[in-house]
Amino acid sequence: VQLQASGGGLVQPGGSLTLSCAASGRTFSINYMGWYRRAPGKQRELVATFTMSGTTNYADSVKGRFTISRDNAKSTVYLQMNSLKPEDTAVYYCNAGVPPGIYWGQGTQVTVSS
Repeated sequence: VQLQASGGGLVQPGGSLTLSCAASGRTFSINYMGWYRRAPGKQRELVATFTMSGTTNYADSVKGRFTISRDNAKSTVYLQMNSLKPEDTAVYYCNAGVPPGIYWGQGTQVTVSS
């Protein structure tokens, strides 16, 4: 499975961005997709996940502001990010669970700054 992430950029506090992660290859074997992030000087952390059964999971820090969704026809997962804060600044990575392994896409930088 190959993952291609896009959509990062610079946005002012309170603004919005949408990240996309397009999967290709053995997409029929994917059982979940998700977004993680790594802020400068911090460990990578979970942002949100979406299982193929439709279950979503969010980090407490983004609940109510971020929404993860998917387009099955395009094998793409989206992360709609609203009310962005400076502390959301990080490199965002998408991943996919394909038993028995996990695949990662390249990161996309999100910078929230005035």
